[in-house]
Amino acid sequence: MNAKVGAAASAGTDAAERSVLLLWMIFTGLSVFAAFLLWRYGLIRLLVSSDRTYISSIIAVLYIVTCIHCFWRTRAIAREGEVARGCRAILAAPDGAKVLASDARGLPGGLVTDHIKSLVQKADAQAKGRIDQTLLLRTLADRLRGSNGFGAFVSDTLMKLGLLGTIIGFIIMLAPIASLDAADKVAMKSSMGLMSDGMAVAMYTTLAGLIGSILVRIQYYMLDSATQRVFSDAVVLTETHVTPALERRLGTPLGTPP
Repeated sequence: MNAKVGAAASAGTDAAERSVLLLWMIFTGLSVFAAFLLWRYGLIRLLVSSDRTYISSIIAVLYIVTCIHCFWRTRAIAREGEVARGCRAILAAPDGAKVLASDARGLPGGLVTDHIKSLVQKADAQAKGRIDQTLLLRTLADRLRGSNGFGAFVSDTLMKLGLLGTIIGFIIMLAPIASLDAADKVAMKSSMGLMSDGMAVAMYTTLAGLIGSILVRIQYYMLDSATQRVFSDAVVLTETHVTPALERRLGTPLGTPP
């Protein structure tokens, strides 16, 4: 019986894990394809060669590092979703309450399982009354979010790096004006070249910062949505299968106020 439940849970959770990672892979694949087209038509080479401050290159490197971090976090959240669904399949079985009697040792390892184990420990230490898991749920939410806030930090940093490049570009562009002599054609031509270089720095760094910030925001929005779904599944699981079973073990009538 448990083997069949485990097999069914494995099939469903693998599909759920693939669905989370698939969104990230589709988005990243489209981004890589767009970058290939920009490189194919020479736009990336133009950006790198025109940016004398190398801020655009820094933005690109930071974006790649952030993509790797987002993949790592997406993989972790996908696994937690797998754990939550595996726990649901086991606890929803007719003899699922027996797992709680053994300190939830038969459940797959993960943050959701750790939360269930904490509820079991709280029930063992609690003589009677309803089990309030509010504080434990807050802890679970913080642990599930983990380092997701890194995405918001990087998105804001990319935007500010773009603005920094804009300011530096305008400084480069306006610096020759103070010593500009309209009668000196050679100096005029050199000044116009510096002004053009400054404008290129300002525009390209701003463009790189805006695009990088938007792409990072999209990735971490999908990650936050997946994290919220896992947390919601954990809340439903514990409220429908775990706490009622533990309260029955304590002899607390359902509906008794805490």
